[in-house]
Amino acid sequence: MQSATTADITVLNLFGRILSYPEDDYLNEVEACLNTLREFNAEAEQYLNEFRNTLRGLSIEQAQELYVQTFDLNPICALEVGWQLYGDNYDRGNFLVKMRQELERHGVPEDVELPDHLCNVLPMLARMDRAESRSFTEASLCPALKKMLAAFAGKGNPYENVLKALDRVLESALSVQAQEANYD
Repeated sequence: MQSATTADITVLNLFGRILSYPEDDYLNEVEACLNTLREFNAEAEQYLNEFRNTLRGLSIEQAQELYVQTFDLNPICALEVGWQLYGDNYDRGNFLVKMRQELERHGVPEDVELPDHLCNVLPMLARMDRAESRSFTEASLCPALKKMLAAFAGKGNPYENVLKALDRVLESALSVQAQEANYD
């Protein structure tokens, strides 16, 4: 089984932090993610660059307010994979239990967010082997991300660019994994 490359792991960890509540070093994390993306995904880099340009005009307090307005006060844009897939029903509870187990299995400490929040899911994805990563991404992460992107469509929210960049990274990784599987 092949594992993710160092760049894959780095970029997924950085996206996890970018999709967390902004702290003082937030712009530095966006810059670090941009630097990593320059190595392998120009389209994702372009989307994230647009987000960075928006952030440059904001104080940290304004960035925090944008985050809260975008994700905490707007449930259709929630960053929880299980919520996007199942809403508030019993299946989401099962998904949360499974996610908590998977976080533990992959050595990802839970933070203040629920286990299915992208800030937890992306670092976990970076630690999965390729087959497991592909299966989870296709079955859960991509469908949830597509719903998140649909909720942003036409609203002009800068976080749409972050999710578009992440989508490009995931689609590219799935494409590479499919090509590798054809050669095995």
